[in-house]
Amino acid sequence: MTPDEMLARLLYRDGMMLVVDKPAGLSVHRGPKGGNSLEDYFGVLRFGLPRDPALAHRLDKDTSGCLVLGRHRKALALLGKLFKQGKVGKTYWAIVEGGPAEDEGRIDMPLAELDKNRGWWMKPDPHGKPASSTWKVMGRGQGKDGVGITWLALEPLTGRTHQLRVHCAEMGWPIVGDPIYGSAPRTGGTPLHLHSRSITVPISKNKDAVTVEAPVPEHMRELLTLCGWKGETAVAQVQSEQR
Repeated sequence: MTPDEMLARLLYRDGMMLVVDKPAGLSVHRGPKGGNSLEDYFGVLRFGLPRDPALAHRLDKDTSGCLVLGRHRKALALLGKLFKQGKVGKTYWAIVEGGPAEDEGRIDMPLAELDKNRGWWMKPDPHGKPASSTWKVMGRGQGKDGVGITWLALEPLTGRTHQLRVHCAEMGWPIVGDPIYGSAPRTGGTPLHLHSRSITVPISKNKDAVTVEAPVPEHMRELLTLCGWKGETAVAQVQSEQR
């Protein structure tokens, strides 16, 4: 991305936080082996402050959508507390293979690391950390191969690594394009169809919670349309200050 392209992905800005639309395929932070990351572009998001903003939480490399940044240390401390206490509302859109028979439900499935050599890969484990997610069917359809697909709105009630991906896969309806927990090939396959659609942050005690929505990424639009999505009627914009 260019600096201007980073600015174009700014969805919300106030004195405490920013929300950006993270592109799929870009890590949020620099890994041990280096390489390009979203953090490389934070300098353009200072808006007059002496330091770059910093991540208040994380998204998987292949997940797109709403990502919250704290603008200074006080903001990061507050945001960290809100995320830890489960006070930040998060809604993801996903396209899954097959799909649930019911129209909505809840998954309670503890998770643990698969093994120390697999990095962030996770597995169901009754002795793992509690992990809960809710899901709601937004639409159903058929892919080009004639196999059924379902558009889900997912809400992680806890914040475990790969939580939604593992939960969906273990329920029998893996997320389309998932090379770890689903049927997608490791490389060169369909991109992961998981998008952080909206986030609600009670950043101020004296004002309503801030809700920000990220537009649907290009790679998810075809299958969403097959499931009944009618396109964007309104997308999130900078809601307080001018860029």
